[in-house]
Amino acid sequence: MTTHIERLIQQLDDSTGPSYDARAELICLGPAALPAVIDGLPSLGGFGRLTVIEVFQEVGDPRCGPALIGLLDDDDPTVREWAAIALAHLEIEGAVEPLRCAYRACLDRATPPDWTEPDGIRWALTELGARSPVVPPLTARLRATAADDAPGWPSAHFTEIINDLADHSQVILYSQVWRVDAGRTYSVSGTGLDWELDWTAPWERLVEESRTWCLLEATEAPVGEDVFVAPSWIDRTDLHPEG
Repeated sequence: MTTHIERLIQQLDDSTGPSYDARAELICLGPAALPAVIDGLPSLGGFGRLTVIEVFQEVGDPRCGPALIGLLDDDDPTVREWAAIALAHLEIEGAVEPLRCAYRACLDRATPPDWTEPDGIRWALTELGARSPVVPPLTARLRATAADDAPGWPSAHFTEIINDLADHSQVILYSQVWRVDAGRTYSVSGTGLDWELDWTAPWERLVEESRTWCLLEATEAPVGEDVFVAPSWIDRTDLHPEG
C-alpha cells in the first residue's frame, strides 16, 4: 500500500490527467494516506503542491497543519495563497502568527494589496478572527436587508455602499457581481473597466481614486432584485499592520 500511495503522490505533478485521478484516490484513502503525502510534498513541483493542498482540504485532518504552514514560505505565490486559504478552512491551530508573517512578507515584496495572494491571506486572517474589517454602520445595515444566503449587498445599493466605505476611509479593491436564480448563485461578467491604483500614493488619494473608479463601475453594473454586489476593501491598517 505504501508503494502504491507513493506512486499516486508522484502522479500529482502530471496535469495532463493522472493528477486528477491520483488526487481523487488519495482523498478516498483519507487520513491513512496523509503521512506519505506530507513526506512526499518536498519532491513535488508547483502543480503537485497545489493539488496536495486540495487533498489536505478535502481530507480535513489537522495533521496537515504544519505542512500547510511550511508552504506559506513557498517560492510560488499561488501556493502561498492556497495554503493560507486552506489553513483558514481547516481552522488550523497556531496558523495566525505564520499568516501574519506571510502577509508582512507580501508587503515587504511590495505585492499590490489587490493581488490574489495578499487578498487570500487577509481573508484567512479574517476567518480565523485575527483581522476585523471596518464595516461602517450604513454598509452593515444595507447588507442586513438582503436574504440570509445572498452573496453580498443588493445591487440597488451599490453606489451608497461605495460612498459609505470611502467616507469611512476604506479603499475598495474590486467588486464581484452575483445573480441568484432558483437558489443558485452565478457570477456576472464585470464592466470591463481596467483600472489599478498607485500604491505609492497617499492613502487619502487612494480612497478617492478607488471611489471614482467604483462609481463608474456602479453605473454599468446590472441592477435587479436577484443581483448582488460584493465589494472587497481594506483599511489603512492593512498596509501598516502591527507587529
